[in-house]
Amino acid sequence: MKLAFSESQPDYGHYIFPYAIWAFPEPGETPSDFFKRGFLPSSRELDRFYLCRQVRVNLQQYRPSSENRRILRKGEGISARLMPRTEFDYSSQRREFYKTYTDIKFGKDTMPYERLDSLFTGRMTSHLLLFTDVASGAEVGTATLYLEPPGVAYYYYAFYDLNYYSRNLGMFMMTSAVALFAERGFEFVYLGSCYSRNALYKTQFAGAEFFNGVRWSEDLEELKLLIRRKRWDQHLLESEEYLEAFYGGDLGQVASSSLFRVQLKGNRKDSP
Repeated sequence: MKLAFSESQPDYGHYIFPYAIWAFPEPGETPSDFFKRGFLPSSRELDRFYLCRQVRVNLQQYRPSSENRRILRKGEGISARLMPRTEFDYSSQRREFYKTYTDIKFGKDTMPYERLDSLFTGRMTSHLLLFTDVASGAEVGTATLYLEPPGVAYYYYAFYDLNYYSRNLGMFMMTSAVALFAERGFEFVYLGSCYSRNALYKTQFAGAEFFNGVRWSEDLEELKLLIRRKRWDQHLLESEEYLEAFYGGDLGQVASSSLFRVQLKGNRKDSP
């Protein structure tokens, strides 16, 4: 992969000069290579990725908890069906259902029709998980997915009937997806970024781990510390509290734990 560093707001007073890290595929690489190193897609054509604090579930360690089972019981009578995007009818009725959901959930035209349409036509959506109320026959939810078996199942956008709020339909859909891909032998389900307490619901699965900028961490206390961290006048790895709590105070442990090894190409004309 090729990396580019997109400059962000500097803080001259504290010598903090941040960059957003972008990655671009090279021949022979697939999106799985990027997911495993902490990147998520920033283009729906999967030609650009960004490094972020994200959550995944190691499905080798997943076992349904009492809370997971409670959520699944609340959704009894709702079936789930996995479908390739090539077999999915993106009808006008479904289109309006998804647009209404996003307008109510996120604000009017936060997701305009053009962006919504691209979600169902871009490479990032390879499959869909459709949820149906068996009693009424009504389709009550859809989750868009990127699947690259056996390594990656990416649970991307979810749309659902808000009248099913009391049955925790949104959480039922995610929990059903985690259980489904565990049954099908996938290695990981990726659930998106986690930068606030409101996103911690993504960690309520055995096997949950997050990318901390260096490696995948199973320590959810570390994640909670990062979320509640207030001091931003220093880099995280300059924080003695953080280093002591999670790396024994040894910055060398951080370097040895890193998933990244960069070999720079030379500047000579005969360099490869």
